[in-house]
Formats: sequence, structure tokens, C-alpha cells
Amino acid sequence: MDTEDIEGFAQAARARHLVRKYTDAALPDDIISKLSARADANNAAYSLAIKLMANDGHGIPAVVKILRAQGVKNYFILAGDDAPDLGERLGYSAADLMLYAQTLGLNSWYIGATYNHGVSRYVNGKKTIGIVVVGYGQTAGVPHKSRSASEISKYEGSASGKGSQARCPEWFTKGVEMALLAPTALNRQDFFITGKGNTVHIKAANNPYAGANLGLVRYHFELGAGKGNFEWV
Repeated sequence: MDTEDIEGFAQAARARHLVRKYTDAALPDDIISKLSARADANNAAYSLAIKLMANDGHGIPAVVKILRAQGVKNYFILAGDDAPDLGERLGYSAADLMLYAQTLGLNSWYIGATYNHGVSRYVNGKKTIGIVVVGYGQTAGVPHKSRSASEISKYEGSASGKGSQARCPEWFTKGVEMALLAPTALNRQDFFITGKGNTVHIKAANNPYAGANLGLVRYHFELGAGKGNFEWV
């Protein structure tokens, strides 16, 4: 992304909130085309099989529709060939798709648990880890309670210092701030980011959603920190 795109996506990350209730407005053909093209670009870049389903109401179980959701009929199926890092690649791409949708005036909802696993039939039986709902929300959503930067991150300074503690660089602070905006499974924010010199490491709690959470958080951290300012460990 160029500088203008990065700023647009950063603004989208700040504006995006989970939305479960959507209007009946259909997605225009040009919006569907743009969303499909973005999914195809992620598929090509990260060897995935993400697919956009438009005007389909079978993305989440009926019980979820009754209890928490309304008007859900457009969603990406997060899918690919099974591999140890599949969840992380899909989480990274899910973040990109949600923020791209936000720039198009849409709202979104990342679902990593309570979705209909039968959607795998639409992606030739590929492994699925969740869906990303998109559409026109009845509201723009509201911010959820978030953990503080000190609870989910630590900067250790330079590995070659001589007793003087290095100040936390601005890029690390901005990366952590953006990472706190990332959606995670069950909204638990159970990850920890460590910076040392110009290197960064992210660790996610060991659960079935760890890979996807890593990808979601990594995308947002890069967006805030700037990929040229650090290296991943």
C-alpha cells in the first residue's frame, strides 16, 4: 500500500467496530466486484481460497441469527489448504478484507467460532476457520472495552545498550495502539507483543484461534508501526 492507502486503512481501523445487525440493502454489483477482487488478491498473495458469498443467508447458525444477528447475507469464507500456518495467513487476510470493506462504506463482523462449518462445501472442502460478514450495518457499532497497551506489550530497548534504557520508539507505540483495534476471537485480546531494538515478537494464547489471532494482530501492528521500521522475530 502507498502512503495514502495506509492512512485510509488506519482511519478505517479506528472507525471499524463489530456490527451484528444489518439492513436489507443489497450490495451493488460494483462493490461485490471490488470485494471479490480484493479476496482474489489475498488468495494469490498468501495461497488461500477465500470466497465471497453475496446474498446468502447460511453463513451463521440459526441460533446465532436469532440471538445476536440480523440481516446477515454477505460474507467471506476464510478457507485454504490445511497447513500449520493457515490460521495466521487467513487472519492476516481477514484483517485486510475488513478494513478494505470499511473504506467502501461497509461494516463487518469477524466470526471465528459460531459460524456454520457447512460453508466448506462452497470452497471445495477446503479447511475453514471462520467467516467475515460484510454489509450495511443498522448502526456503525460501538467501541468495546479494550485492554491497555501496558497489559499487552513491552518494549525492552536495544540489545546493545550500555546500561541506559532506550526509550520506546514511536513506531512501536503506534503499532501497539493499532493492534489493540484488531478483532480477536471472543474479543479477548489474549496476545502479547514484545519489542527489542528493531525486532518485534507476538505471542497468542494457546487456543484453537491462536493462528487467526496472530494474523489479525500482526496486520494491524504493521499498519500502525510501518513495515519498514522493524523486523518480525
